[in-house]
Amino acid sequence: MTTIPASGAAMDRHVAVPRRYGAFALVVVAVALLAVLGVHYWPRGVPVARADVEIAAAKTGPFRDVVVGRATTQPLQSVLLDATEDGRVEQVLVGDGARVEAGQLLVVLSSTQRAQELMARSAEAAQQTANLATFRAGLMQAQAQLRRELTQGQFELERVRRLHERNRELAATGFLSPAALEDSADKLVMTERLLTQARHDSHEELATRQQSIEAMQRAVTDLDQRLAAMRTASEGLVMRAPVAGRVTGLTLQVGESVRAGTRIARLDSLGRFKLDLRLDEFHLGRVREGLAATLAHGGREHPLHAARIDPQVKDGRFSVELTFDADPPPLQVGQGLDVRLALGQPTQALLLRDAGFYADTGGAWAFVLDADGRRAERRPLQLGRRADGVVEVLGGLQPGEQVVVSPYRVFTNAPALQLH
Repeated sequence: MTTIPASGAAMDRHVAVPRRYGAFALVVVAVALLAVLGVHYWPRGVPVARADVEIAAAKTGPFRDVVVGRATTQPLQSVLLDATEDGRVEQVLVGDGARVEAGQLLVVLSSTQRAQELMARSAEAAQQTANLATFRAGLMQAQAQLRRELTQGQFELERVRRLHERNRELAATGFLSPAALEDSADKLVMTERLLTQARHDSHEELATRQQSIEAMQRAVTDLDQRLAAMRTASEGLVMRAPVAGRVTGLTLQVGESVRAGTRIARLDSLGRFKLDLRLDEFHLGRVREGLAATLAHGGREHPLHAARIDPQVKDGRFSVELTFDADPPPLQVGQGLDVRLALGQPTQALLLRDAGFYADTGGAWAFVLDADGRRAERRPLQLGRRADGVVEVLGGLQPGEQVVVSPYRVFTNAPALQLH
């Protein structure tokens, strides 16, 4: 059974089919034409306008082994200020970014607990000092009393000795009985013993008193030291600038509570800077301390040197700290600058401008122009170090030969270029 279209729309659908086939045929013809043209031009090279490419000549010259990197300005010296005591902010006397002198008052904190402890310890130290003074007064009184007793005993001994001598004379002449002389001799011996005992007892008493005083003196000294430590800690509630500099990061507010160890601020040195240079990890093995660097700023070249290397690689880069050999130019902390770091001494070499072709070929080949400059053929190269906008040519080129150095993305697979 034959189906007859019911409307004109069906007729249009049948007509559209041959139109699509006609468009496809045109595309096929165009591709075929391009293929024919490509076959026609390929042996002679892909046609390229000279104005659309960059051409550079290989030249002999000094290869300066220099790497250019972006550096960030940092203060040469920074002093961190941390709270040493818990406290409450009573006064903030400077603002963030202010320039301060050494010893200048920055922040005042208060601590009720610390004040009470200081008062209690001061009272205890005062009491112990008073006790020590009382003990010393007692020692002096005891020494005076013992001196008097010993003087009295010495006097009594001399008196008894003289009396015994007279008794001996009297006994020798018969005026004193032997019994009386014996009593006199016994009294002399007893008086000598008593004096000796008094001297020994006084020495022991004074030594004991002296030991007690020395022990109390040590206790008072210990209390004084602890009191001094507490006063020093209390002085930590008053924060002063240890050095002259610029205050950074000071955000305290009056009434705010601060814990010991809290970062209060940072003091950055004034007019003295260093540069933090970030380099690709490719250069890590060649960078060492002492390497020379230069900064072009304000129409002058400022010499620097690598002072410290941080070998830790982060995001494919490592840090080199550069310090100025002389007075630095006027800079701002955080300012970005381009720095040239010399990795070695200049050497004579054949050089070629380092441009976009290197990224497309990896330095393995390039399009080299012939003598008349109209044709550039693909030629393998041996390239070495890259620095300061040039690449070292180790083989494949002669001095004076010209090379297309612009990017090759459009004609990477072409064997040659035809310049016009």
